[in-house]
Amino acid sequence: MALKLYGIPMSTCTTRAMICLHEKEVEFELVPVDLYAGEHKQPSYLSKNPFGQVPLLEDDDLTLFESRAITRYVSEKYEKTGIDLLRRDSIKEAALVNQWVEIESQHYNPVILPIIYEIFVSPITGQSPDKTVIDANVEKLGKVLDIYEDRLSNNKYLAGDFYSLADLHHLSYTYYMMKTEWASLINTRPHVKAWWEDISSRPAFIKVAEGMTFN
Repeated sequence: MALKLYGIPMSTCTTRAMICLHEKEVEFELVPVDLYAGEHKQPSYLSKNPFGQVPLLEDDDLTLFESRAITRYVSEKYEKTGIDLLRRDSIKEAALVNQWVEIESQHYNPVILPIIYEIFVSPITGQSPDKTVIDANVEKLGKVLDIYEDRLSNNKYLAGDFYSLADLHHLSYTYYMMKTEWASLINTRPHVKAWWEDISSRPAFIKVAEGMTFN
């Protein structure tokens, strides 16, 4: 039975899971969840994910939520298909993948998320983007990207000279940021720019990006 992924194709977290599934060449069914109608807050959905968020993965009797937990599960279960995203054949490479997965989660995501929320989500809720929030996090993101620029000056990808889950986890939020004036944060750092152009040109991401629009 094909996996079922509940979410919407413009959601950063849903697309993070979708990209991984495509990279691992795993068939799945995307089950739309109408966030605007509050479907994710209805008892039928909350019984599966009590936090009322997307995405959610169903694999036979397993129900799993949180996008990074889903990508790791998929990467481990289907380790022998598609691209190797975990590099577990080398304990050192696997450790570096894990390190940069954590860096994305703990340092990159917390500062890029508010920028994307203010620019793309606030208008949908009838609010104006808060420039103070954007400016504060743009400054923080710049400092994070300085560290990335140094890392990528010596490595093609974050964990080494191989594409991994660490790189994949950056795709969704960075894609939206590249549609804003703050794309300069990427474009003015040559090694970060080269890395972004590389990972965003992968067929798995291009396929998912077709549905990533707030329009």
